[in-house]
Amino acid sequence: MQLTEIASLAAAAAAAGVVNAIAGGGTLLTFPTLLLFVPEARVANATSTVALMLGTAGGLFGYRKQLDAVKPWLARFVPVSILGGWLGSVLLTRTDDEVFRKLIPFLLLFATVLFLAQGAFRRFAGLADQGGEVHPQHHTVWAAVFFQFGVALYGGYFGAGIGILMLASLGFIGLTNIHEMNALKTLLSALINLVASAWFVWSGLVDWPRAAVMTAGAVAGYYLGAHFSQRIPQTGVRRIITAVGFSISAVMFYRQFLAGR
Repeated sequence: MQLTEIASLAAAAAAAGVVNAIAGGGTLLTFPTLLLFVPEARVANATSTVALMLGTAGGLFGYRKQLDAVKPWLARFVPVSILGGWLGSVLLTRTDDEVFRKLIPFLLLFATVLFLAQGAFRRFAGLADQGGEVHPQHHTVWAAVFFQFGVALYGGYFGAGIGILMLASLGFIGLTNIHEMNALKTLLSALINLVASAWFVWSGLVDWPRAAVMTAGAVAGYYLGAHFSQRIPQTGVRRIITAVGFSISAVMFYRQFLAGR
């Protein structure tokens, strides 16, 4: 690899780490960058997944103080995240992705609108905090678990924007602390990418030299994003997340329906 390629891959991974630690969507930075140097799209996607999975360690360390608060939710969300992530990665290696790719911009836009409107929905549905504790209705939690399985399936398949989807879901079950939501989102994303990466490694789809370069950048980006996002007021972080969501949606709509016309 030439120096310009190394610099490009490291910079893209660092930026993706920052974006993923705050909201999600970093794959839309790493995947196109890899496509500039890797001819096969599946290899680029697998390499991006592995690099961001290893880089998630920086994000988890940055959110270490919030992990205790989200432990009660792990038993509900971890099993479906692992199962969905594995099934999604299997689908990537065995099916055509054209139809699913066309659904991506609609899915991201819908999740961003949900995230933007979650405060009004909580008030309407009576999901406000009670004494600092979250008490969502039983059917609401199970709906979120089912939704998380779908997010994990998509995450193992491609993965761009899964953080936004998870934040929308967590907001609808009543979680209100954006930093705790980001901690849980980062942990679940790591599990989804872990099982997907294991399948990609077994399938021989990973470009290891480029994955190593991007991992170094992603670790730094995840840590900086997790660390400094907690110094921003929650309203500011929510605005960033909303802006990222709409931006990713616009990019995906353009690439799927307008580019090349």
